[in-house]
Amino acid sequence: MSRFNLAIIGGGLVGASLALALQAGAKARGWKIVLIEPFAPGDSYQPSYDARSSALSFGARQIYQRLGLWQAIGQRAEPIKQIHVSDRGRFSTARLSAMEEGVPALGYVVENAWLGQCLWRALDKEVISWRCPAEVTRLQPLEDGYRLTLGDETQLDCDLAILADGGRSGLREQLGIGVRKRPYHQSALIANITTSEAHNGMAFERFTDEGPMALLPLPDNRCALVWTRLGMDAQRLAELDERSFLSELQSVFGYRLGTLRQVGVRHLYPLSLVEAEEQVRGHLVVLGNAAHSLHPIAGQGFNLSLRDAQALAEALLASTAPLGDLATLQAYQARQRLDQQLTVGFSDQVTRLFGNTQPLVALGRNIGLLGLDLLPPAKRWFARQAMGLGTRSDA
Repeated sequence: MSRFNLAIIGGGLVGASLALALQAGAKARGWKIVLIEPFAPGDSYQPSYDARSSALSFGARQIYQRLGLWQAIGQRAEPIKQIHVSDRGRFSTARLSAMEEGVPALGYVVENAWLGQCLWRALDKEVISWRCPAEVTRLQPLEDGYRLTLGDETQLDCDLAILADGGRSGLREQLGIGVRKRPYHQSALIANITTSEAHNGMAFERFTDEGPMALLPLPDNRCALVWTRLGMDAQRLAELDERSFLSELQSVFGYRLGTLRQVGVRHLYPLSLVEAEEQVRGHLVVLGNAAHSLHPIAGQGFNLSLRDAQALAEALLASTAPLGDLATLQAYQARQRLDQQLTVGFSDQVTRLFGNTQPLVALGRNIGLLGLDLLPPAKRWFARQAMGLGTRSDA
């Protein structure tokens, strides 16, 4: 039976980022790491009009720079130079600017396939081995770690298991780790859009009585659309023909980018706020969407998970205790608690505030948006949240 120091269950963007953050220190310590992933990454990056994307905060760029990966990622990262926030049918707007914040960009939009390729190519095969395609079907706690049973009934043991297998983690449920779930009764419609006018690095956050939408800049003058609507209405939009869909989107978004010319494949995702009731046990960490799944409109989910992964790597590499030591893992969780609480709270409150159609609430948020644009301290705070720097004092 194989024995590893760390087993990362889920080799997606979060799991691979953790592996990269651990890599140099693991090599120096002689640790063996295994990444277990059911879907094999492609051998090369293939451009696609319909590629799914992630919004990386400026804080995420800083993490990848420290890991030596940003130069590669940046080759196909579209900078967000401004963010335009508006409330449909009301007069106030707010604008955030990278120039005002003294940064090259407030964030970046990167195709997941490209980010994945950059991560997987950077992993050292002498330190990190792959089991792929493979799936963990059982996790059995041992006195000094965990025993993992794979789909082909092979087994391996590890000192520390990292559960990063997504928001619908069956292993989390198998281990009896409960979740706090707050359904939004909405679905996110995700698609790529082509506009007649150049986006020039502008991202749009537009709130409507039917739900919020975001339009984020992509390479090749495409935009990534995240359109949140009630479940049945989202399904209706997903089934419209292209011309009817673009017409309805145009009526809601307006002509800030000219005429909407093309929409790609549309995907629907039901939305809930999900938080694991436990993120650490002895020899176990729950990470990524398995730990917390957020509403996508504020673009904070992956960025928070990346900060978690970086903090966990730092905690493990700084500790002199045996790998999987509960006190070390609890110290990591305590360090991240404020960041998680503020980020989850920020995302949830923005979603709820702008999803409320009551006239007094609508008036209040309209005044709030106007104040945000007029009050530099408030604007600075909001910008730092958007950039993933909200709990840091050194940036």
